[in-house]
Amino acid sequence: MTDKPTRRDLLKPVQLLGLAFVAAAFAGGVALVSMGFFQALPAEDHQRAIIVALVVAGVSFIATLLIVALLLLAVDPAEMDKPVDRPVLLPEEPDAPEPDKPSAS
Repeated sequence: MTDKPTRRDLLKPVQLLGLAFVAAAFAGGVALVSMGFFQALPAEDHQRAIIVALVVAGVSFIATLLIVALLLLAVDPAEMDKPVDRPVLLPEEPDAPEPDKPSAS
């Protein structure tokens, strides 16, 4: 039987920084491709494309960290050590449904 990971295991800071870095690298790569960095252009256009790609990557890195940090505020710290076996933000379902009440006539 496999052990279920706790929320603390799922939300390690290094993994969150890695996610933000991957998002920044992707955004920077898209900026380079969209500005024609890999085409035969003058050196000034290549330099401008690199600067814009670095700015886009930095903004996306910071935005990703901010969004993930705000989403982490939705998690109750008291529940950090409980195993995750259902969707985190959905309400708990009762074990047995309530019987239908007879209508009064």
